[in-house]
Amino acid sequence: MFSSPALAQTAGASPGSGLAAFSSFIPIVLMVAIFYFLLIRPQQTRMKQHRVMLDALKRGDTVVTGGGTIGRVTRVDGEEAEVEIANGVRVRVVKSTLTEVRGPAKPAND
Repeated sequence: MFSSPALAQTAGASPGSGLAAFSSFIPIVLMVAIFYFLLIRPQQTRMKQHRVMLDALKRGDTVVTGGGTIGRVTRVDGEEAEVEIANGVRVRVVKSTLTEVRGPAKPAND
């Protein structure tokens, strides 16, 4: 007596309501897939390349640190590397802060 006819009609489940509920999740699934292929996957490949680059780091390589300092690797110890940034000036850096390995150092034309 107190219920409206509209509420009484929506109480029953229609045969296509399961498909309608599933179709409302399709945009969310597509957004997750787009984020994965455009953001997450490329970042993972960059991290893997960076890890391979750091594992191949050896004495004599020219490197660029995160702060932009360019130097030559004189020693590699586990997670740290010793970088010579000027004649006789050596600093210890964490290997993960190195952004680029430019290859072996070239001798100066003195």
